Amino acid sequence: MRVKNIQPVYFSPTHTSAKIVTAIAEGTDIIVNKEIDLTYPCADQKVISTDSLAIIGVPTYAGRVAPTALERLQKIKGDNTPAIIVVLYGNRDYEDALLELRDSVKQLGFVPVAGGAFIGEHSYSTEQFPTAAGRPDVSDIQIASEFGKNIIKLLNQYADIKELPALEVKGNFPYKENKPKTPATPITIDELCTQCQYCIEICPVETIELKEEIVSDPEICIKCCACVKECPNGARVFNTPFSEFLFKNFHERKEPELFYCTR
Repeated sequence: MRVKNIQPVYFSPTHTSAKIVTAIAEGTDIIVNKEIDLTYPCADQKVISTDSLAIIGVPTYAGRVAPTALERLQKIKGDNTPAIIVVLYGNRDYEDALLELRDSVKQLGFVPVAGGAFIGEHSYSTEQFPTAAGRPDVSDIQIASEFGKNIIKLLNQYADIKELPALEVKGNFPYKENKPKTPATPITIDELCTQCQYCIEICPVETIELKEEIVSDPEICIKCCACVKECPNGARVFNTPFSEFLFKNFHERKEPELFYCTR
């Protein structure tokens, strides 16, 4: 089964999903198309052809695919297109997210051929309470690259995508219930803020604005903490007791879990 090119697709406010998708793509040693970045709203619908291999990466929120990522994925359609599915989680658990992503991309016209659950620095990780800080790290990137190489070897064993067995991944259906959203948002430390407005530029849901000071709407904020991690002056902070909870209970290093479409 010949793959002509690789099509990276990701939703990645803090760049963890993007790093893993990129590493997998580079590991295939096949021409890589310009990435489709769903982190920010896009109007155009895109169809990925049958002779491409899509690599679709999204973060998990509480053991499910991030709702905004799932919503924006609807803009991407496959044409019986093979796909590698990837979820990034913050060292706690990905629970039903990979299964949910598998089922979702199938409905969009893709054929999942492999899946991976990788670890990325938790959105709530802080200097005081670090959870998976700095991940994906060198080891994660190496595993991702090798994953890409192995998938191409696997696909080369088949003459047609119809010959591939169904991909089985961990997870339960019905999926874990999404709990009602608790409105919350990072705040601005005024004395550190220069009002450069970079946080406004990078917010994936466009909820940050400059009034007399930088503010964001807790009803819209998805708590990705991109503005916290990217602020050049450390002026955005998100104070949540979950930072300490995660640090105390999920500090032990977890490793990526990989799934292949094999009999």
